[in-house]
Amino acid sequence: MSVAHADDADDYSRPAGETYHAEKALPSGDFYTGQWRDNLPHGHGKYLWTDGCMYVGDWSRGKTMGKGRFSWPSGATYEGDFKNGYMDGKGTYIDSSGDLYRGSWVMNLRHGQGTKSYVNGDCFDGEWRRGLQDGHGRYQWKNENHYIGQWKNGLMNGNGTMIWSNGNRYDGSWEDGAPKGNGTFRWSDGSFYVGVWSKDPKEQNGTYYPSTSSGNFDWQPQQVFYADLSECVVSTCQRIPVLPSQKMPVWYGSEQSSSGNRTKNSERPRRRSVDGRVSNGEMDLRNNGSGYLQLDDNPESNRSSLGPLRIQPAKKQGQTISKGHKNYELMLNLQLGIRHSVGRPAPATSLDLKASAFDPKEKLWTKFPSEGSKYTPPHQSCEFKWKDYCPVVFRTLRKLFSVDAADYMLSICGNDALRELSSPGKSGSFFYLTNDDRYMIKTMKKAETKVLIRMLPAYYNHVRACENTLVTKFFGLHCVKLTGTAQKKVRFVIMGNLFCTGHSIHRRFDLKGSSHGRLTTKPESEIDPNTTLKDLDLNFAFRLQKNWFQEFCRQVDRDCEFLEQERIMDYSLLVGLHFREAAFRDSATPTSGARTPTGNPDSGNPRISRAEMDRFLLDASKLASIKLGINMSARVERTVRRSDCENQLVGEPTGEFYDVILYFGVIDILQDYDISKKLEHAYKSMQYDPTSISAVDPKQYSRRFRDFIFRVFVEDT
Repeated sequence: MSVAHADDADDYSRPAGETYHAEKALPSGDFYTGQWRDNLPHGHGKYLWTDGCMYVGDWSRGKTMGKGRFSWPSGATYEGDFKNGYMDGKGTYIDSSGDLYRGSWVMNLRHGQGTKSYVNGDCFDGEWRRGLQDGHGRYQWKNENHYIGQWKNGLMNGNGTMIWSNGNRYDGSWEDGAPKGNGTFRWSDGSFYVGVWSKDPKEQNGTYYPSTSSGNFDWQPQQVFYADLSECVVSTCQRIPVLPSQKMPVWYGSEQSSSGNRTKNSERPRRRSVDGRVSNGEMDLRNNGSGYLQLDDNPESNRSSLGPLRIQPAKKQGQTISKGHKNYELMLNLQLGIRHSVGRPAPATSLDLKASAFDPKEKLWTKFPSEGSKYTPPHQSCEFKWKDYCPVVFRTLRKLFSVDAADYMLSICGNDALRELSSPGKSGSFFYLTNDDRYMIKTMKKAETKVLIRMLPAYYNHVRACENTLVTKFFGLHCVKLTGTAQKKVRFVIMGNLFCTGHSIHRRFDLKGSSHGRLTTKPESEIDPNTTLKDLDLNFAFRLQKNWFQEFCRQVDRDCEFLEQERIMDYSLLVGLHFREAAFRDSATPTSGARTPTGNPDSGNPRISRAEMDRFLLDASKLASIKLGINMSARVERTVRRSDCENQLVGEPTGEFYDVILYFGVIDILQDYDISKKLEHAYKSMQYDPTSISAVDPKQYSRRFRDFIFRVFVEDT
């Protein structure tokens, strides 16, 4: 490696790969001094912004990458790891008030293990998620009161212990920063109170045990809320007003330098925008007008001949079930039944359910005559009977999943009709979507219904213990028995729709880790964003940030262990991709009264800067919606298959990356390894490679599924 100082005039005559020192004054007034390579900051350098912000540290191809220090004009500083322009890794942040955080970061947010020392004397040491205390941690107040236990979204939540400096102590459940549920309060004199806690005095009940017969029998539990806890206010984190990644300069890469000259170097690492153009710096967001998501998946293709990736906005799925549709009356029956089930008065339920709630005999039949009855309204459909399976369990599951009863009824039973997906699934089941896309309704075979009821206790315990579980969320299990000679029964389950999002899903994959029959049969011309592609269609590797990847691996292991114990197989990971650059390209087309995005005024085409991208993606109001498998920022790398390996599941990397938002979850979890699947396995094993078929023993299926998923989901480095 050669290092030299050069004038700007020589920048474009230098050989590719040579590192040299340069000082650059940008048209914006910003200033950079440090190492360059291929006309981009690369090595160690200092960047000064006109507003007083400064970065000193490592660069890689125009991005802050490695160790560095970023300072704000307010006096705030961050010193630590950077990745792709973000504070990411281990680092120390001191804000302008003097509060200090030392610990893990992911994409500008405190995430992982960390310690926060507040200027008022408080201190927190524990786990963080998306910028807030979340997980296990200890908070010490300056008056020496301290709390040790679980946190959620910056508040004490879960099991925990509060110890006051005067010797008093509370052990028990917490919710939103206050005692809620079972708990014990002990005084330093030995007296204690045991019971159920709540800010609402009507829900509070328990027993007070004084230390002596002359103790204070007039003590009220509400004193804990209004006296003991009044000084225990948790300090929250100040948001960083301007993120380092929002300040990253626009390097025009191969198209244009800061002085407006055309570079002669064409050997830089490739990065394709969604419209297929290759760029080395900021994305080229020119609207090509095509809009079609077109991929060249020919195995003969080499890395340099991959086709362009173009985006077509996804259309709403399904056909509206209006009057005259063959299933119109069934939809009315379903809506009437749900309204009856959810709206029926019921006592408050505890999350600790009795075994009797899971009894298969726990089902309620209700008759719905057309003229109405004492308990049901008159309706225009035919007479039918309605059955609720394990109603207490599913009501509690809705509570566990934070589903509001009124919103639930409005989604399913409002004025808007359901939509029927165009074709039934492989099992012959039909799928219906609510108009707001929040819920999916699937018709069930009797065998599937039995499997769900059988595994319901284990399922309930699993989703209760695993807040970030990826398995399907079930909200209700019902049956409609139509009148008539055939006495037809239609069983169905209500599930959460994984792709209920404001983002368009541009590509969707159903992944099992098997190869037999795992190729889309549609001709390429008919594949659109609503087409569900399979394992052999997969042409991306999914790259997750370190903390998310570790959490993903842990959760996939736990979910697969649960399914294996329940003898379930044939499930899959449904993955949806939203290409960020497509959203920015669309937003780059000005509408009436809209501000044209900043960019190169001479190019005739608008560019979106990294700062605008971060402001769009890191909207504070959207951060709370980010969970494992939901609304997750990530990168995908394009892959291509070798022509000599027909059943190759994982393609070769191409070095082409795309910024995406990911949605994923484990679906189809109601197929147990019964006698029919054993026979299917035996039959297909004689015709095909036994490792390539779906019907295998649950233990083998789980192992193969995880092996495959952990090859296509990797840690982003």
